[in-house]
Amino acid sequence: MLRRLFTRLTLLACLLAFSPAMAKDNSTGKVSMIFVGDIMVAHDEETGKLIEHGVDPFEPCAKLLKNADIAIGNLECVVSEKGERVKKPYNFRADPRCIPLLKKHFTVFSVANNHSGDFGKAAFVEPCDRLDAARIPYFGGGRNKADAHKPWIINCHGVRIALLGYCEVFLKSFQAEDNMPGVAWSEHDDKVLADLRAARKQYKADVVIPFMHWGIEDDPPSDREKSFARKMIDVGADVVVGAHPHVTQGAEYYKGHLIVYSLGNFLFNGFKDPENLTGWALNLTVNKKGMVAWNTVVLRLDEHGVPHPDPKAKSPSGHCGSQQIELKSNYRK
Repeated sequence: MLRRLFTRLTLLACLLAFSPAMAKDNSTGKVSMIFVGDIMVAHDEETGKLIEHGVDPFEPCAKLLKNADIAIGNLECVVSEKGERVKKPYNFRADPRCIPLLKKHFTVFSVANNHSGDFGKAAFVEPCDRLDAARIPYFGGGRNKADAHKPWIINCHGVRIALLGYCEVFLKSFQAEDNMPGVAWSEHDDKVLADLRAARKQYKADVVIPFMHWGIEDDPPSDREKSFARKMIDVGADVVVGAHPHVTQGAEYYKGHLIVYSLGNFLFNGFKDPENLTGWALNLTVNKKGMVAWNTVVLRLDEHGVPHPDPKAKSPSGHCGSQQIELKSNYRK
């Protein structure tokens, strides 16, 4: 009888060990994220031609990107074969052959920028279709206003993260309307702030991060950037990250929350000045309570616009609970 009881207890122990409800939670409770700045792979530019000739321009940063649980970039071109060129100084259209490389190195992209509409509304829908078909997530743009303003949600290691993207750099006609595709526009402050609140309350996100496309090229952060970054944190953003000015713009804390105003260029040709050829990759570690630690890795763009990590260069870093940022200064004053 004792032998039979022992056998039953052993069997019960085995069942409990393999029961999903009782299994040990293997999640770490921490998520590593990496944000990079502007990615331009237009087919008639050097970066796009590298891809055309079988070169992977992301390879020098492949290990850096792969080491993160989530890799995020700003896709600064339209991946399309349709549409007519919009009248503006620069128009960037990428060949769809870039999609496998984008998928290989990145988890998700922001499409909220001033080049997503370079070839009109139809050409904006096409990359949405292509990214969807390739199962590459994107945020900050969509087939209508609701889609453009909807956060991208991911559950990773037990942490629920919401990413939102916004543009406030011309042309404003690129913005999404109720029944028209485009990007989420951020000059409508109340709408953006409502989105951030909803990410927390409606979508139940533990961590909320807006990825902004803003600022003036080659300049320090504007009063507009500083003021709006603080407003976003006041309504629930954990970290604010920016890009667009083609230079890094420094970092600071506000009420214990990190603001990185511009990451500068990531993959982008056509520049000669050292400031434009220097970017940052932002490494974030977050948990259910928000940011735990962070650092930036300096990237040097070569003559083809390809980024290479510079491990010897110093750039801003910090951690939760500290109000001090090591090397807070900008590259360009």
